[in-house]
Amino acid sequence: MCSCKGGAVAQKTYICIDLKTFYASVECVDRGCDPFTTNLVVADPDRSHTTICLAITPAMKRLGIHNRCRIFEIPPGVDYIMAKPRMRHYMEVSAQIYGIYLEYVSPEDIHAYSVDECFIDATPYLKLYRQTARGFAKTLMDTVRSRTGIYATAGIGPNLFLAKVALDITAKHVDDGIGELDQDEFRRTIWRHRPITDIWGIGPGIATRLAKYHVEDLMGVAALDESILYREFGVNAEYLIDHAHGIEPCTIAQIHAYRPQATSLMNGQVLSRDYSFEEARTVMREMVDTSVLDLVERKVVCDQISLYVGYGRGEAPNRNIPSTCIDFKTHSALDDTVMIGKGRGRMQGGPLFRGEHGTRPATGYGAFEHGGGQRKLSERTSSFKSLMPCFDQLFDQTIDPRRAIRRVNIGFGNLLPEEFATYNLFTDLEAEAEERSLQEAVLSVKQRYGKNALLKGTSFKQGATGRERNEQVGGHRA
Repeated sequence: MCSCKGGAVAQKTYICIDLKTFYASVECVDRGCDPFTTNLVVADPDRSHTTICLAITPAMKRLGIHNRCRIFEIPPGVDYIMAKPRMRHYMEVSAQIYGIYLEYVSPEDIHAYSVDECFIDATPYLKLYRQTARGFAKTLMDTVRSRTGIYATAGIGPNLFLAKVALDITAKHVDDGIGELDQDEFRRTIWRHRPITDIWGIGPGIATRLAKYHVEDLMGVAALDESILYREFGVNAEYLIDHAHGIEPCTIAQIHAYRPQATSLMNGQVLSRDYSFEEARTVMREMVDTSVLDLVERKVVCDQISLYVGYGRGEAPNRNIPSTCIDFKTHSALDDTVMIGKGRGRMQGGPLFRGEHGTRPATGYGAFEHGGGQRKLSERTSSFKSLMPCFDQLFDQTIDPRRAIRRVNIGFGNLLPEEFATYNLFTDLEAEAEERSLQEAVLSVKQRYGKNALLKGTSFKQGATGRERNEQVGGHRA
């Protein structure tokens, strides 16, 4: 951050740009339709009616339908187009739009927040282009619109937080789709805004914990004794306190310069139905196999593993499950479906939060009990033969075989370059070298012919999800 004469610090100007209902807009543009007049949802028609819509058009939002709704929540009388997700195509369009931004701004001044949203430090460019912040945002939005047909909205603020909040809340209520906040306007319009879950970084879980102290907006957070916040949230209270006062010290330059002290590799998925103990083990084994290949490809080793399993409601299902239950055409392992109705799928009682993504219980869908843990290994390795028994043991020791399982996550911690691998007196170095050679051969085949070109028998067992996941991008159809 540069300084001005007299020691005063020059104020930054940030722009946060969001591509409006991005997936749905891309599908409308490809069909020659206007997303503001066309009813379209992006969802997989091969999945069940409880499938979540990845995006809906503004036309459907005007009908009172919430973004990220489920198919069965769309009123019966609404006619709409269902577009099958094409994640690889959306990423290509996103890259094209990012290239447009680069025509105006240096990559050092852009932070891609998601596939459809980015932050831009506009401070040095306003003088260069002789424009106001609003004028510069409009230039970027109009260029994207003219070249791709995609509408965008923007938020402007003196820090990243205010720019994001201006985008999420203020931009929706102005004709040009550009929201703008400074400290004074933030206090006038955002301090009393409810629900508090509309504020960036505050989800239903945090809102529930704040509600214990009768805090329902940022003004309440600002007025609450800080010692209470630190007792409730620990070090994360700092973020709440800063944001309640419209403060965000982090800059894009600091984000780019950040390097984590410890590195890890995570892999997780939500299951399509209640899985039994052994079926969940099959999924875990597939995930370990895939993740170990990632370790080899990155040329790193680990000395810590972790396992998290989210339970469903009730007991584990009968192991003799009809084959229809694993029909990929109707039950996808990546569909985060929960049983809705009859008291299942969400916790009973407690507050509900209504926002951009629909009405949700305070603790969210799938907020069930969980099992799992972590283990420190005696050596640093990327060997499947060494790591898999450790995961099997952790699974057996920490997971209740009587409970239904709906979510599985695994992790590898303390990653270091492979030259830091360690061995013990009983390590068969020749066998390790043979395994490594085989892993590299498998990687070579998969990279050339696709991830499903070479599979282990585990991927053909009941409940396995690897084949379907290999054909997806970000958990959705490529």
